Amino acid sequence: MIDLLITNAALTDGRTGMSIAVQNGKITEVSEGPIAGVQASETVDAGGYLLSPHFVDPHFHMDATLSYGLPRINESGTLLEGIALWGELKPLLKAEAIIERALTYCDWAVAKGLLAIRSHVDTSDPSLLAVDALLEVKKQVAPYIDLQLVAFPQDGVLRSKGGVENLKRALDKGVDVVGGIPHFERTMSEGAASVKLLCEIAAERGLLTDMHCDESDDPLSRHIETLAFETQRLGLQGRVNGSHCTSMHSMDNYYVSKLIPLIAESQVSVIANPLINITLQGRHDTYPKRRGMTREPELMAAGVNVAFGHDCVMDPWYGMGSGDMLEVAHMGLHVAQMTSQKGIRACFDAVTVNAAKVMHLDNYGIAPGCDASFVLLQARDVVEAIRLRANRLKVWRKGSLIAETPATAVTIRLPKRPATTSFL
Repeated sequence: MIDLLITNAALTDGRTGMSIAVQNGKITEVSEGPIAGVQASETVDAGGYLLSPHFVDPHFHMDATLSYGLPRINESGTLLEGIALWGELKPLLKAEAIIERALTYCDWAVAKGLLAIRSHVDTSDPSLLAVDALLEVKKQVAPYIDLQLVAFPQDGVLRSKGGVENLKRALDKGVDVVGGIPHFERTMSEGAASVKLLCEIAAERGLLTDMHCDESDDPLSRHIETLAFETQRLGLQGRVNGSHCTSMHSMDNYYVSKLIPLIAESQVSVIANPLINITLQGRHDTYPKRRGMTREPELMAAGVNVAFGHDCVMDPWYGMGSGDMLEVAHMGLHVAQMTSQKGIRACFDAVTVNAAKVMHLDNYGIAPGCDASFVLLQARDVVEAIRLRANRLKVWRKGSLIAETPATAVTIRLPKRPATTSFL
């Protein structure tokens, strides 16, 4: 007798009619067709719908989430006004409010099948109030979400007084990853120095690194090059990520033809944030307006691990969002013009398997030995899932059902037409 048996499921690799057996929170067998001689405490007929590994958001700011309108709204819609607005909000923050907003967002995430999040947390405030708050959130959500925290010196680790000491104190408290924002330092040389310093801290402590890199329209913002160099110099290959990298959309093609192989050689991964990048970037353009996205298809073609993040939900930088990583993938494929079948599938990977690689998640996927943490989508394949931003019928965490949404169909009243339609 096993705990759970899922039958008649489609998988993300295109296989259909699959059965998945679960025992003690782990997948024990994945088989085409029925699994002979197996009895289960619970059997779920997937009805031909898509069973996917849970969604993963490798880039988010949970300390700011759901604070939209506090103390005011970002009227210009720019990155810099958002940073200034966050600076206005920080003195007003209370730990209890940060925790409650973050827990509410985690509820949304579970409902959307998002069970792993890497969140940057601001370390610029010497009180480290946001750090302590999110460490408490991490503890509370551990039964249902893998929350990985990045020590993020929002005001610049060298630009702000005590920036290095504050970041180290956050790491001492248990923050998981070393972060940075080199393009926000006072000069390009100071930005490069911050990358060197922060990578050395990560190497000394044996930690992963995730830098906000070149979140700018400036083609001369080239800190990703320094990050790739420091990664190789310090032997950090496979442990470093560059987030945003939006300046790459403004760089000339010759320089990029040199840069992308350097990134690939260093095994630095890249996270694009489609919803936010296209919202914040290009604000100083008239027409034509730049999209504000890094070069996803070219990076992928070079073998770089590219993932998508949500980045913000209802905060000083972005007033929309709901924790839906399919919405992120949907926007990503449009902006990058990845509309081929292969491109669409790559965008689905960007919010699942590629993002899991960035976070170094263990036991991720749908295969024997993996955690039984997956989501049943009201779609028949990954292309349909993104097209529809498919309904999450059921969400399991290590074999336990933690969220479900009824299947949807629209009733219509038209002559000589079916009574319902579901867009499938």
